[in-house]
Amino acid sequence: MAENEDGQEKTEEPTQKRLEKAAEDGQLLTSKEVMVFTTLAMGLLLYMGLSPFFDVALNAWGRLFIIDSVENLDTLGLAKVRTGFGLIILATLIFGTPLIIITIMTQAVVGGLNFSNKAYSFKPNKIDPIAGLKRIFSVKGLVELAKAVLKVVLLFSVGALIIYTQLADIMQLSASSLGQGMSRVSESFPLLIGALLIALLIIAVIDYAWQRHSHIQQLKMTLKEVKDESKQVNGSPEVKQKIRRMQMEKSQESARQRDALDNVGDATAVITNPTHFAVALKYTAGQAGAPEVLAMGRGPLAQQIIERANAAHVTTLRIPMLARALYYTSEIGGEIAEGLYNAVAVVLAYVFRVDKGETLDMPELTLPPELRFDENGNLETGEG
Repeated sequence: MAENEDGQEKTEEPTQKRLEKAAEDGQLLTSKEVMVFTTLAMGLLLYMGLSPFFDVALNAWGRLFIIDSVENLDTLGLAKVRTGFGLIILATLIFGTPLIIITIMTQAVVGGLNFSNKAYSFKPNKIDPIAGLKRIFSVKGLVELAKAVLKVVLLFSVGALIIYTQLADIMQLSASSLGQGMSRVSESFPLLIGALLIALLIIAVIDYAWQRHSHIQQLKMTLKEVKDESKQVNGSPEVKQKIRRMQMEKSQESARQRDALDNVGDATAVITNPTHFAVALKYTAGQAGAPEVLAMGRGPLAQQIIERANAAHVTTLRIPMLARALYYTSEIGGEIAEGLYNAVAVVLAYVFRVDKGETLDMPELTLPPELRFDENGNLETGEG
């Protein structure tokens, strides 16, 4: 079983991040035998599909070597050379382009494609003779040797069997014309290639299974590596637990704020920012204790508090500095902070008198420096 440098066994399957990192480094799952099979299969399909045009191509090629006149021989020869090169290039494109495409598609299906610079960077160990000898005599090297021997034996056996079955026709080729011989060969050629393809398919399946097993074994991880990667990606369990706790607390607080909306109609006054914050206070003249916070919220929740206050004819006052101080120092259902007693007392006295029909100017308020907050809950020095 594989081990890392610390002697720990690599027993864990590679994670998706490990696979992606390996791909970036050029460690892709690949199978040469699968590529050989698909390339040869495509070649056979091209041969069968384009065989009707072979006579035309051969006739065109043959005419290049026919000299009709010795006049302007140099010019005629140059023209035939250009035509010959054109035919070669055309044949290369017709046959080569599909083969290149099928090779790329095969790799994309088998192990994906990678165009990372790391995959093509120079690696000194590739030319290290000692490392090369280790690779030759490693388990992987021995498997490659056994696979090569199996491939030669299997292909030779299949080829020999096909030739043996066609031996009678082959013996008659000497008594046939060139055209008849070419016709018989063209008929037997797909049979030979098809049989070889079946053998190559068997080899390709075996090679793919081995290459996949070898690739996964090479990328396996120790339990510590998996845990370290999980911490790196998702954070440590302690951090995740703290985040979940904070999310739960925030969710519970939001739920309390929504539930408290039903109490806004019982408020004595609502202090607003005007739309960022809203705090609903309740105080009955002569009661013991400080004013109570019935509801509070910010953003859309603050707007709902204001709307409910207006619907219930609760006095709403725009005092941003006091609204922020109440929001950041109070809890729903609790009393206001002691440092806000004087400011809230002035505001409530104003509300009681206005509710009785008096016309008064909004009183000026002063808050202690430690209770002056900005919209983000940070202490500020200026009055807002």
